[in-house]
Amino acid sequence: MTTMIQKKYPKGININSEEDEILQKVALAAKELSVEAYVIGGFVRDKLLKKTARKDIDFVCVGSGVDFAVQSAGKFENSSEPAIFKNFGTAMFKVDDFELEFVGARKESYDQNSRKPMVENGTLEDDQKRRDFTINALAISLNEENYGKLLDPFDGIKDLKKRLVQTPLDPDKTFSDDPLRMLRAIRFAAQLDFRIEEKTFASIKNNSHRIEIISMERISSELNKILMVDKPSYGMDLMFKSGLLKYFLPELVELEGVEIIEGHGHKDNFYHTLKVVDNLAQQSDDLWLRWAALLHDIGKPRTKRFEKGHGWTFHAHDVVGAKMVNRIFKRLRLPLNEKMRFVEKLVLLHLRPIGLDKENITDSAIRRLLYDAGDDIDDLMDLCEADITSKNEYKVKKYLQNLKLVRLKLKELEEKDHIRNFQPPVSGEDIMKAFYIKPGKEIGVIKNMIKEAILDGKLPNKREAALEYMYDLGKQMGLKAVNE
Repeated sequence: MTTMIQKKYPKGININSEEDEILQKVALAAKELSVEAYVIGGFVRDKLLKKTARKDIDFVCVGSGVDFAVQSAGKFENSSEPAIFKNFGTAMFKVDDFELEFVGARKESYDQNSRKPMVENGTLEDDQKRRDFTINALAISLNEENYGKLLDPFDGIKDLKKRLVQTPLDPDKTFSDDPLRMLRAIRFAAQLDFRIEEKTFASIKNNSHRIEIISMERISSELNKILMVDKPSYGMDLMFKSGLLKYFLPELVELEGVEIIEGHGHKDNFYHTLKVVDNLAQQSDDLWLRWAALLHDIGKPRTKRFEKGHGWTFHAHDVVGAKMVNRIFKRLRLPLNEKMRFVEKLVLLHLRPIGLDKENITDSAIRRLLYDAGDDIDDLMDLCEADITSKNEYKVKKYLQNLKLVRLKLKELEEKDHIRNFQPPVSGEDIMKAFYIKPGKEIGVIKNMIKEAILDGKLPNKREAALEYMYDLGKQMGLKAVNE
């Protein structure tokens, strides 16, 4: 393509050749439509922060965003068909692994009880004013007369240097207009390791109740992004201290605090949980494993008891917590599928490996753990290691050594017995055919006794041995084998 404009980008922004070609072609489309055009938002912010190049670029024009997108798509031989969202006046298409989104500049006004704005056409300045934060209102001109000029009406560059998140206008108006921005402020602070400006954070506290008008799907989207940062505890703690967390995850808020009776206190289970999530985040970027870490102790407030002469107990908090996962996922509109069942399983099993010590790391206990965890055993072990947060170095060392022994024993027995995802080598159909009986409780009894014998190591996990044991059991139960 013949370059239509003298290329000159702002100091501190390194636009690579692939990005430059995209910007140049979009600029040419804007020129043909005779509209002002700009690249705006996260792409500009992250370029200034020298962060890894992002693959989504937002464009704004003073005119029709849809027409701008269609005209731009025509400049690329390999673009996807533009997806048009008429209700929002936006459109997007993909070019290779880039996602380009287009919108017409607009100004917005809001009703107090809705986050759906009344929209009318506006200028670039209007559009920048409606942006959530100063660092997201930065724009670069794609217009011939000032191509590459950085437009920063709210000192976003200054806030980038100070590592600060704040709103371009009065934060009370910004957050009241669109309460999701309160969570977005925390998410950006967590992702970028920025502070939230004092007045802005005070406004989040004052307006936290407004989050109730936001759909749970959108809340969960932000929550998931916070969970996926390098140190999730920072964002989680900001949600707690701002008062937002109690509106969508009250069970987590209930973990906070220490109660003392007769000089006995328990640890603060909220901050323990955040430490566990951080520990796990260093080992895995699996979102649902991080959810398991976040919810692993969720049953503690409901099981907390003080036993005189002993102290605080949380008996069966694993069982109670696992039962709470479904309700929490339903409320947050998280997937009620194998992802939820994975979290349930890990919450239920998270005490099992830690409960094993040198004396009771028996083959039977390990087989049963492997049988119950199946393919999730490695994730479970990662969660258990992350769960060790004691300030007592001796206890930490002891627990980690025990878990190391458990891992070694798991590997040894899996290679020997193949218990992971174990299915009894004798089926119900085998039993019915062997004794010529109809479905009934005898079949379940025999299958269970075979399973228990294998898990106890009394019977090898082999079909021949299991069939022989099946006939012995049937005989003991008064069943007559067909071949007798």
